[in-house]
Amino acid sequence: MDTKQRILDEALTLFSEKGYANVYVADIAERVGIKAPSLYKHYKNKQAIFDAIISEMDQRFSDQAKQLQISGTDASVDADIYKNISEEQLIKIGRDLFLYFLHDDYTRRFRKMLTIEQFRDKKLATVYQQQYADMPLSYQGMLLGLMVSAGVLKTDNVEIMTLHFYAPIYMLLTICDRDPSREAASLVTLEEHIKQFDRLYGREKK
Repeated sequence: MDTKQRILDEALTLFSEKGYANVYVADIAERVGIKAPSLYKHYKNKQAIFDAIISEMDQRFSDQAKQLQISGTDASVDADIYKNISEEQLIKIGRDLFLYFLHDDYTRRFRKMLTIEQFRDKKLATVYQQQYADMPLSYQGMLLGLMVSAGVLKTDNVEIMTLHFYAPIYMLLTICDRDPSREAASLVTLEEHIKQFDRLYGREKK
């Protein structure tokens, strides 16, 4: 791991342990084993490090989505994929994405940091809202809306349908964050949730 990457990794660890506001550039440099002036050669300030962590998370998610043969961000592309796969394939994608968000080290530590810091820092509260509510609901709303337009799903209210799908999944994720011993049971619940969603909204079985 090169120095630039080590800075991000150690910064994220410190942010998740102590909170974003309680970590200074000097703390990050010390953890990496360099002097603060050397760190500034890579990142101009703590905000730049934070922004780079988000970019790294986005790239890691993009790589994971490619492995699952989906976009993960382009609803129009993914709608064509989801409407033509079996329920078994849908469950596999849902399970794999859930496990990715639960166990990817960057994503897990970042979520831990924001969960704590949202109550102490308005800026980080906004990031939390974007990362775990606004962006996923926007993407999934567009995705499900396209599937409704194509006649694959049926509803009079796409917004409520989107909440029906996303809210239980995020709840299960936070349950596992707090109590890892509940992961196996949560995966069973996740599978049943996806099956029931299919039945409620009428996705044709392949």
